Amino acid sequence: MSKPTKTDKILTGIPEFDMVLRGGLPRARLHLLEGAPGTGKTTIALQFLLKGLRDGKRGLYVTLSETETELRASAKSHGWSLDGIGIFELVPLEAQLDRQQSVLYPSEVELGETMRLITERIEAEKPDLVVIDSLSELRLLAQDQLRYRRQILALKQFLQGRQCTTLALDDLTSQTGSMELHSLMHGVVSLEQIERSYGAARRRLRIAKMRGSEYQSGWHDFAITPGNVLIFPSLIADEHKTQFEPTAVSSDLNGLDELMGGGLTRGTTTMLVGPSGVGKSSIALQYVAAAVRRGEHAAYFSFDESFETLALRSTALGIDIEEAVHKGELGWERANPSRLSPGQFVWQVRRQVEDHKARVVVIDSLNSYLSTMPEEKALILQMHELLTYLNNQGVVTILILAQQGIVGDIQNPVDLSFMSDTVVLLRFFEAVGQVRKAISVVKKRTGVHELAIREFRLFPDGMQVGPQLLEFQGVLTGVPSYDGVADPLLRGQSETG
Repeated sequence: MSKPTKTDKILTGIPEFDMVLRGGLPRARLHLLEGAPGTGKTTIALQFLLKGLRDGKRGLYVTLSETETELRASAKSHGWSLDGIGIFELVPLEAQLDRQQSVLYPSEVELGETMRLITERIEAEKPDLVVIDSLSELRLLAQDQLRYRRQILALKQFLQGRQCTTLALDDLTSQTGSMELHSLMHGVVSLEQIERSYGAARRRLRIAKMRGSEYQSGWHDFAITPGNVLIFPSLIADEHKTQFEPTAVSSDLNGLDELMGGGLTRGTTTMLVGPSGVGKSSIALQYVAAAVRRGEHAAYFSFDESFETLALRSTALGIDIEEAVHKGELGWERANPSRLSPGQFVWQVRRQVEDHKARVVVIDSLNSYLSTMPEEKALILQMHELLTYLNNQGVVTILILAQQGIVGDIQNPVDLSFMSDTVVLLRFFEAVGQVRKAISVVKKRTGVHELAIREFRLFPDGMQVGPQLLEFQGVLTGVPSYDGVADPLLRGQSETG
């Protein structure tokens, strides 16, 4: 058999993992899959062998910590059958020593016997793929770090001589010599599980080492669901650039387009900032509906509202998003911050853009997104990368940020305006015994825009943006003064909720 080249790869059975590995695991190498108990090592290893079985490769699972019955039960919970995969159950036996052997440590005899049984089974079955679960048991048998290292080195040479691609699992129950073990491996994949104060634990992995092979560095979130390991490769925005025309996108509402200087520009990010209930989501829905009418796909990611509530409000505005979702013209995703990892959210956005060609993306709201994990700095950097990616794809991105307060002194929970090309400010203000709404564009990088403040209202049959409030002073404070003689405010039916 010819010696494999560096580019020879074995697919893992997890497509996104193969993306991170730039094509799979290098063939005929010894790879370490390490992580604390419960991080998903066995599940990933089983998918590796099952993929090999589908591709006509012989697989062998050597288990030193679980019985065959337990292993098959674990596979069955995912709907998998291990028929066709060799399973070698090898729970180390206690050495039976007579008086003539009493000069030897029991661990030396037991370790040697265990290694002999493993190599003999591999010799007999001649597998292409091997999983050894786990090295922690061999470490306990060795007791001595030097003896353990020598046995792993001997096992590595034995496996390479038989062209086996091997995954060795380690549950990290002992940190002694863990980095020294890394030096013996061709590849090292580390799994981690982070418990949050509330909600689902966050799983992630990284390639710590992959000798002679390219891979995507950094941490990648992943999730285990019945029948699947879902890995969400971290986003590198510079790898996803497309050519597009930076044209203006209309809202189909003349007053709003005038305020925006003709519309929102493709490949830019717009942030709608204001207190709760001021109409941020309604304005975002106006752009979504306009995109659908143009025949473009749009995507709405809601952290705060259920689909039923949003559909009810959109119908009151004359926008039927329920029909658009049913026809596949609008992708609607309910994002639960207590269950969702940041990497999974980014992956969901990417699927809408790459698979469905979404041209307008709404994220509602940034406040809830920031609650998905406590490491706020890392989360903001991840959002920055996502927005750069969307801009590179020519997407019109609309972010919604809720401010604290209603009228008067209103505070930003966090300043994210630096990530946006356009910032639209919305405010409540008091006039003639009523609470009114005002809208203004305070920033637009890609062109001119109105500097004026306009009133806008939400009616049962749609949205209306009024003329400039030229004779009002202090509208954005919430309690303006009026110096004019004519009433410039909008009139009409009662507003929608």
